[in-house]
Amino acid sequence: MTDPVPAQKEPYNVALEAGKSYAWCACGLSQSQPYCDGSHKGTGLTPVVFKQEESEEAWLCGCKATKDQPFCDGTHNSL
Repeated sequence: MTDPVPAQKEPYNVALEAGKSYAWCACGLSQSQPYCDGSHKGTGLTPVVFKQEESEEAWLCGCKATKDQPFCDGTHNSL
C-alpha cells in the first residue's frame, strides 16, 4: 500500500496542548483517528510526528490528502 485511505472526507477538530508531541495518522487505517495507533505497519507509510508549540484548537486532516500535513488545507472539498 503506497496511497493512504481517507479516514473521512472532513477534518478532525482537536485541542492541541503546548509542549506535547503528537503522531498524526498518515495511512488512514488507525482506529484512533486522527492519531496513529500503529496500523500503518507493513503499509510503507509512517505517521507524521510533531511537537505542538502552543495550546490551540486545530483542524487535522481526515482525508489524508492534505499538502500541509498534518493540518487540513481544504483538499477534502475536491475529493
